[in-house]
Amino acid sequence: MVLILVGTASWTDPTLLSSGWYPAEAQDPESRLRYYAAHFPLVEIDSSYYALPRRENAKRWAERTPAGFTFDCKAFRLFTQHPASPAALPSDLRPSPGREIREKIYYRDLPEAARRELWRRFREGLSPLRGAGKLGVVLFQFPPWFSYSQENREHLLHCAAMLEGYRIAVEFRNASWFSGARRADETLQWESEQGFIPVIVDEPQGTSASVAAIWEVPWSEVAVVRLHGRNRETWMARNLHSAADRFRYRYDDAELRELAASVRALRVSRIHVLFNNCYRDYGVRNAARFQEILTGMGS
Repeated sequence: MVLILVGTASWTDPTLLSSGWYPAEAQDPESRLRYYAAHFPLVEIDSSYYALPRRENAKRWAERTPAGFTFDCKAFRLFTQHPASPAALPSDLRPSPGREIREKIYYRDLPEAARRELWRRFREGLSPLRGAGKLGVVLFQFPPWFSYSQENREHLLHCAAMLEGYRIAVEFRNASWFSGARRADETLQWESEQGFIPVIVDEPQGTSASVAAIWEVPWSEVAVVRLHGRNRETWMARNLHSAADRFRYRYDDAELRELAASVRALRVSRIHVLFNNCYRDYGVRNAARFQEILTGMGS
């Protein structure tokens, strides 16, 4: 039997909080998470992309959710080759005052000891969820400039070594990993050999950062499907009012039914479906309707 878990990418996005989806009695972190978990069995932790997860927060999340609830977690932004402000680092791991302090730093800019300490604290921050059996996958969402190359494949292997024993899901935002049938097969086969979970994406097409959905999982006990919406105008836009504006798209019923059919056709035992169209209540409304459609299809 296939277990399909449906949820959204974040339960605390500011535009969601202001949308009116949460009732008046769910206006603090504990009650909001409990309310969310009463409607969905899965959520993605988005805050771990911006700062290392904190053990005390993860412990509260585990305590506030029912048995069987699952948290997928985004990897810290430096791990996925995104830049970060030095302020995003723990104070003791920031560049010393005697060195030139850049406005943005990358993983490569850190000393080896600092890198390993970041990984240790990342693992430590997730340990309550893992101990409670509530940690799903760690999502590595790479930027558009992370192209197909031996150097970048080696970085992925480094990440896997730092998270040995964790389920790692990989989402590419550069089409070079799948350019042509041969390259797509090569990438999927390599991911399978290394134990990576290839993320299936639904996103706007026809832009420089577009990757087509490949509804194929060569090997994995878990499949991860992330639905970003199909708003081409905002997908590559700059100077948006908020990060959520990039995903301002609401799937209609026909699109949800098409996606549900593709999800049900996957040959794995467990599927995580995450709506990342996190503008206001679009994601939660679509996720709820998607669950209804799956139920009607016999899932």
